[in-house]
Amino acid sequence: MTDPTDSTGPTTDTDSSDTTTSNDDSDGQPRDPTLHRPDGGAVLENDRDAELDRGPFQQWVSDSISHPERVYRAMFYVAAIFFLFTTLFPFYWLLMVALTPEGQLQDIVFTPNGFNPGAFVEVFQVIPFHIYMFNSFVIALASTVVVLVIASLAGYAFGRLEFPGRTPLMLLVLVISFFPPAAFFIPLNDLFNTSFAILRPITGDGTLYNTPFALVTPLSAIFMPLAIFILTTFYSQIPDGLEDAARVEGTTRLGALFRVIIPLSAPGVATAGVLTFIAVYNEFFFSFLMTDGQPENWAPILDGILAYQGQYQVLYNLMAAASILGVIPVAILVVIAQEKIVSGLTAGALKE
Repeated sequence: MTDPTDSTGPTTDTDSSDTTTSNDDSDGQPRDPTLHRPDGGAVLENDRDAELDRGPFQQWVSDSISHPERVYRAMFYVAAIFFLFTTLFPFYWLLMVALTPEGQLQDIVFTPNGFNPGAFVEVFQVIPFHIYMFNSFVIALASTVVVLVIASLAGYAFGRLEFPGRTPLMLLVLVISFFPPAAFFIPLNDLFNTSFAILRPITGDGTLYNTPFALVTPLSAIFMPLAIFILTTFYSQIPDGLEDAARVEGTTRLGALFRVIIPLSAPGVATAGVLTFIAVYNEFFFSFLMTDGQPENWAPILDGILAYQGQYQVLYNLMAAASILGVIPVAILVVIAQEKIVSGLTAGALKE
């Protein structure tokens, strides 16, 4: 029989149970003895108490580490809202100015002071603004074609051929792109205002001033290095086996370039073309100095916008309306080209 006064058996079990209970938290999980308050105070009872004890900044840091995708999403939204605001607000303000009747522009806040949509028709009645837009479109298109043709040949040579001095020549092309365009104006202006007998059947007076060549030539040279760099990068990534297969079928190197390399590098070609077109379309320096500002002399769109400035009056509402109309063709081109670039980049990678 067991002595009732003997407490060795049951007491030991009870003490063990009490000890286990004392080392467990209210949820039945072992308590971590290393959890301390940040100020060095008493041991915290469980992880939940530790989380509650954190400050707002510490809690935000902990949540960011635990869920980084939330941080990335929040950063994307903040950046998108910032760029949308800084990009779209100027166009919104142009629209408000364009819709406000002349003489009431001083009272604009965030809505137009009045409503005058006829300004978008009046811009073509005051001056032949459509001719200025046509001039800019033709000059930008011609410069883009020249740049893409020459840059494709140069990009093929730099990206797919091995020849002595390739790297120094590529560096020289990139260095030229860093020269300011104003450095070339004085010699080009002197050259384009010189009469050449060979040009008289084409230009009449034998000079290139007030002709599209005075704009296409320098603008193509200015934006050529960027296009060469972009196309060299894309052409060098095409597997050699694809070009070799075309060469075996009997095509020449030029045939392989225009039939194989360029189609496979459509994203790069589209990027170089769109950047060149937009830059030439918006160019002002050479456009203002190489023409006399008359629409019949190939003056571009910026000369047309400045034509609404008179000696005694400035038609700000018409200038704003003309600026919006001038942006529309470029916006349409960017939307179309963006879809082509994205589809080309996501079509799949080339593997040899």
